[in-house]
Amino acid sequence: MIELITYSSFTEIATLLVLAALLGFVGMLLRQPLIVSFIAVGLIAGPSALDIVQSEEQIELLSELGIAVLLFLVGIKLDVKLIQSIGGISLLTGLGQVAFTSIIGYFIGLAVGLDHTVSIYVAVALTFSSTIIIVKLLSDKREIDSLHGQIALGFLIVQDLVVVLAMIVLAAIGIGSAKGDTGSVSMWQVGISGIGLLLFVIVFVRYIANPLTEQLAKTPELLVIYAIAQAALFAAIGDLIGLGMEVGGLLAGVALASTRYRESISARLAPLRDFLLLFFFIALGSTLDLSLLDAHIPAAILFSLFVLLGNPLIVLIIMGAMGYRKRTGFLAGLTVAQISEFSLIFIAMGVSLGHVQQDVLGLVTLVGIVTIAASTYMITYSHNLYALLEPLLGIFERAGTPREQSTEQPSIGHHQVVIFGLGRLGTAIAGRLKENRIKVLGLDFNPSAIKYWNSLGLDTAYGDVKDAEFMGELPLRNAECIIVTIPHHHTGVSSEDTIKTIIQLTRSAGFTGNLAAVSHSSKETEELKLLGIDLVLEPFQDAADRATELLLEGIISTPSRP
Repeated sequence: MIELITYSSFTEIATLLVLAALLGFVGMLLRQPLIVSFIAVGLIAGPSALDIVQSEEQIELLSELGIAVLLFLVGIKLDVKLIQSIGGISLLTGLGQVAFTSIIGYFIGLAVGLDHTVSIYVAVALTFSSTIIIVKLLSDKREIDSLHGQIALGFLIVQDLVVVLAMIVLAAIGIGSAKGDTGSVSMWQVGISGIGLLLFVIVFVRYIANPLTEQLAKTPELLVIYAIAQAALFAAIGDLIGLGMEVGGLLAGVALASTRYRESISARLAPLRDFLLLFFFIALGSTLDLSLLDAHIPAAILFSLFVLLGNPLIVLIIMGAMGYRKRTGFLAGLTVAQISEFSLIFIAMGVSLGHVQQDVLGLVTLVGIVTIAASTYMITYSHNLYALLEPLLGIFERAGTPREQSTEQPSIGHHQVVIFGLGRLGTAIAGRLKENRIKVLGLDFNPSAIKYWNSLGLDTAYGDVKDAEFMGELPLRNAECIIVTIPHHHTGVSSEDTIKTIIQLTRSAGFTGNLAAVSHSSKETEELKLLGIDLVLEPFQDAADRATELLLEGIISTPSRP
């Protein structure tokens, strides 16, 4: 008898990819990161729903390769120079957040009936935030260079270091879990092998990594293939000697972290990481039976609320105590309001060691779905949330905010023009005005832009146009003109709301001069005029008009009229 349909591993994986694409599209419409869609794919494809995962060995292999690549990319970012560049605030606040989240999470675990070991695992898992999600959201909002964005990146580096330590500790626990004399011998063997691998990495970094990557970079595709090969090789060696694939993958990344091509490697491997992580979540979902998680739903809700509300509150309290404004602490705190893919990997390692049961992995997965989905909206609409909660946040700000004093206090004196937004256009305008002996004050929420303006000899004030308290401190009463060059999507709200806020706050601060704003479309120009803007600047149109004039004057001849 001839079978009309042959069910194969390829057909199964093709089905899973189609399902991932469909759920990914739905997630995109809901403005959710791919991680949420991937977890949903795993749950739907698992035994609790469609139960279409049959090629477990193949999917497990792809899952393990995905974890190796993921941890390789973590390791490749752990350059010594980068670690040295972590600001004190990021280090102290990051460690404080990890410590308080772990301690409080541990006691919550005990309160909901988990034993000591499980409580420790869950508490540590709650401390990890998703680098992928935070960087993506902050980059989309163009806040990656803002003060709270830089502090958040510092958090991520600290958490990555905690991930490394946690993986190493678990590997050591796995080594020590063997019993009897054989286990003792095995532990010595693994220890010696681990030291040998670490020494090889040190030698590789010092003498081999740079010249090797210089040669491989002549063929970019070969460099990428080599990076994948190194991640897989180190992960395999780590697994063979007992350190675990995770630690091996991390060391593979560290071995290339000091090379000049690490950013290129990281960027090229990111899509592969996302693709392979899909199979990690499919493998995860195929082992979960949601019908067994009913008893954990109250605990999942409690842990989710702690991550969504408690983690930001911990950061807000620490940063407020260290002298940062409530707004900076609030925006930075929102970035730790979710757990990450590392949380699930960490718990999965605990399951493989026999320290926790499979249903605990399901519990943390539920917490991941809730917190990642909710925090995405919280970060996206962070400015709106701050405006809503600002009256309640005063208790988290010290008088004088000493940490931001040096950057936020505006220069005292008379300024004819105040420019909001110190990007390329704002800087160019300021330069031309300075040449004409016009005194300019620049305002931005990007410390790098502030530093650059100061190097040009221009007066600056660090702050945000939507901070009513800060706007009230600006010397606006004697200014003749305010020029707004901030891209409206930078503020997280519509252009109309942004301009309305600026008009209201500047007038309340005593400004009586003219307002100018930048427009990038004819529709936006009409909106700005209706809102009362005195002068609308259209840089693209103005540049095109001037370029046309120069071309007609010197290069292109106009046809003579008949």
